[in-house]
Amino acid sequence: MNTTEAMRLAIKIAEESTKASGDVPVGAVILNSDGEVVSTGINRREEIGDPTAHAEIVAIRAAAEKFGKWRLEEHTLVVTLEPCAMCAGAIAQSRIPYLVFGAWDEKAGAVGSVWDLLRDPRALHKTEVTSGILRDECSALLSSFFKGQR
Repeated sequence: MNTTEAMRLAIKIAEESTKASGDVPVGAVILNSDGEVVSTGINRREEIGDPTAHAEIVAIRAAAEKFGKWRLEEHTLVVTLEPCAMCAGAIAQSRIPYLVFGAWDEKAGAVGSVWDLLRDPRALHKTEVTSGILRDECSALLSSFFKGQR
């Protein structure tokens, strides 16, 4: 699976999850070096009452549990929304070398919008970042959700 296909999967799981949980529709997919899906994640904050249950964290935890190790080197994280500071920290801590995201988060984004934690020259671990993959679809998903909340 390439990153565009993975983003389509992330969008699909985000759409499905928000119907059930009422949480912000963000989807994450972790691919191994062969392009195979090793884990997925959705926002689960509302469902389980956990402020750290962002889609990225859920996917990282699932991958780490699957492999029995915290280092996710040689993996790619694909997520519909630019990660926040907490998620960027988790990406760095898990040593994920590649991040692909769709929509920018101008209020809380930590990978270029507000901060750029993953590419900061002082960071111990660097992550290669690709942004804007299916940006319009990812943005529309979020806009539709928040329009329904108002």
